[in-house]
Amino acid sequence: MKKLYLLFTASMAVLTLFAQPRPGYYAATKGAKGYALKTAFHKIVGSHKDRGYNALWTAYKTTDRRPDGKVWDIYSNATNYDHDHDRGGNYKREGDCFNREHTVPQSWFNKENPMRNDVFHVYPSDAYVNNRRGNLPFGEVGNITYQSKNGFSKVGDSNTPGYSGKVFEPNDELKGDLARTYFYMATAYENRIASWNSPMMSNNRNSGYKEWAIRLLLKWAKEDPVSQKEIDRNNAAEKFQGNRNPYIDFPGLEQYIWGEHKDMAFDPDNYQNPTGIFLPEDKPKTHVDVYNLSGQAVRRRYPAEHLNRLPSGLYIVNGKKVLVK
Repeated sequence: MKKLYLLFTASMAVLTLFAQPRPGYYAATKGAKGYALKTAFHKIVGSHKDRGYNALWTAYKTTDRRPDGKVWDIYSNATNYDHDHDRGGNYKREGDCFNREHTVPQSWFNKENPMRNDVFHVYPSDAYVNNRRGNLPFGEVGNITYQSKNGFSKVGDSNTPGYSGKVFEPNDELKGDLARTYFYMATAYENRIASWNSPMMSNNRNSGYKEWAIRLLLKWAKEDPVSQKEIDRNNAAEKFQGNRNPYIDFPGLEQYIWGEHKDMAFDPDNYQNPTGIFLPEDKPKTHVDVYNLSGQAVRRRYPAEHLNRLPSGLYIVNGKKVLVK
């Protein structure tokens, strides 16, 4: 009989819905656990082409291109930048131009290559908002001292347990993107990260980050699951520099390394995000509306006890993601 799973996030790894890496790309990670699993991924994604800093402008035309052709800005939702005409230059306010934002600030790793040129963490960003962030760590803001237009990004005193300094808070819709970026950086540069210095860094190659930062990043990754934008960016980044971000390919992977599933063996060929929970057979016999991921109605007033009779796939039922398999 098919099993029914309720997903507390939208990040269930149903690989048919995600662009997959080439066959065998992650094969060497099978059976690894915890930090050893991170090391296995490091050996795969840690080697890539360093295309140089100037090449990032060209990369953005595929990695960070909005449906309307404009630049997809990581820190502002009030910009409409042209990839060729609005890059770099002088600025006085939000909306003047965009530049290359090192989401892991360059000062943390002494501006060394290849980190400086890695498109996975160097995003296009409004230059003014980028400057307001400076090299502040990420966090959740209590008292706001600055916010970009529409309150999209914020600077202020930390409201994050474990850290009391000033922080930069990205928008909710991008927190998961940036958490997975940070997990990638700790993995790709596992052999370097112990020498990086910031309020977020642990100076330990295994953990990469301090406990407060790990808790924050795990929270953000769970609350903002992998999006189609991230999937498309992952594919474009691979074409640009030859490696991938496994935390996008395997949503929830961070739980196998830093989280509650670090004692669980990993299998890239039979991966399942452990946030799926089996719904017991004695669930309430109510009628529900069932939609596909495009928002189209699949069933109206469908008996909940018959959900496991649907074709295998991912559905939205009463606002929750449900996997039938």
